[in-house]
Amino acid sequence: MDWTGDGILLSARPHGENTAIIEVLTAEHGLHRGAVRGGTGRKLTPVLQPGNTLALSWRARLDDHLGNFTVEPVRARASTIMLDAERLAALNALSALAVFALADRDPQPRLYALTTALLDRLAEGDAWFGTYLLWERLLLDETGYGLDLSACAVSGEIDGLAYVSPKTGRAVTAEAAGDWADRLLPLPPLLLDAAAPESREQMAQGLQTTGHFLREVLAPALGNKPLPQARNRLAARFAG
Repeated sequence: MDWTGDGILLSARPHGENTAIIEVLTAEHGLHRGAVRGGTGRKLTPVLQPGNTLALSWRARLDDHLGNFTVEPVRARASTIMLDAERLAALNALSALAVFALADRDPQPRLYALTTALLDRLAEGDAWFGTYLLWERLLLDETGYGLDLSACAVSGEIDGLAYVSPKTGRAVTAEAAGDWADRLLPLPPLLLDAAAPESREQMAQGLQTTGHFLREVLAPALGNKPLPQARNRLAARFAG
């Protein structure tokens, strides 16, 4: 059993004397794990950094075995992202959430494409808040718990959307919310449109809303696992 293709490194941990176990996100093979011989050595350690894109070749005797990877660098981002604490926090959060939420080896073409775009933004110094929120929305969608922000759940209006129902994940306008507004989650423009002008306040609100569904809906479906601490640390950077 074998395949080749590009993948984004999510994590790498030592195994034995000179081997690393890596987790990667690929378009065709989704979340995939395997061993890299020499992965803890001087040559490969700089390559096996989260956020880097790798050319991968995986081989195993049987499809359900862990198998072995050979790797070559394609796009190095980690060293640049690590220069900025908030961008590094975003990288750590998305890496941890992908491992937390995704089923092994399910194809993820949409999430892979958006992850690539987000990591490029993080590495190149571009605006990234909206793209990160879009990434969490897509993760919820791909795991079966997507938000419906297309129209108001009460009135059907598409303008003036301001809140999200914590129970249904559907949008609500400020007018329709009425006295129930304080029981709803915020819907900042940045969560509706990744290209909207970003602000730290909107990022905090967006993380609050997506975080609710990650924590209260997705996590229980995965066996009540706690959200990764990396995600909590990212949210804490924007809270208050």
